[in-house]
Amino acid sequence: MEGRCTCGEVRYRLTERPLFVHCCHCSWCQRETGTAFALNAMIEADRVELVAGQPEVVRIASNSGKGQEVLRCPRCQVALWSHYSGAGRAIAFVRVGTLEDPAACPPDIHIYTSTKLPWVHLDGRVPVMEEYYSRREHWPESSLARWQVLRESTAR
Repeated sequence: MEGRCTCGEVRYRLTERPLFVHCCHCSWCQRETGTAFALNAMIEADRVELVAGQPEVVRIASNSGKGQEVLRCPRCQVALWSHYSGAGRAIAFVRVGTLEDPAACPPDIHIYTSTKLPWVHLDGRVPVMEEYYSRREHWPESSLARWQVLRESTAR
């Protein structure tokens, strides 16, 4: 999968399918994105390959209080991906809307739907969680195996 910012200065490629795709309906994501939810594809950061340009890192607050790093195009300021404190720089949360074909990366789960906007209607084709979820219960085995490898490599 390939993606880019609006102006095209920063282009990237995902060298593997994402681990899992969150559609987050929390009020924090609503405010940060200026829309009803954030759609993020989680992938090992070393599997996000820059094709052109260099995003700038902007450190901002997060709902956890631990902050996050948002990688943005230095020219058009589009957010391309984030690193949250929980996984640090090991995992990139790629903004699905920046992919050339965002339809190829649908959500695997809807989270924090307790604060979902009332006019957003979910069809139930993927799990809907009022808050967060158990990774072991929802991730496919292949993603859990990749996650374990990542955890072991970052523990060293």
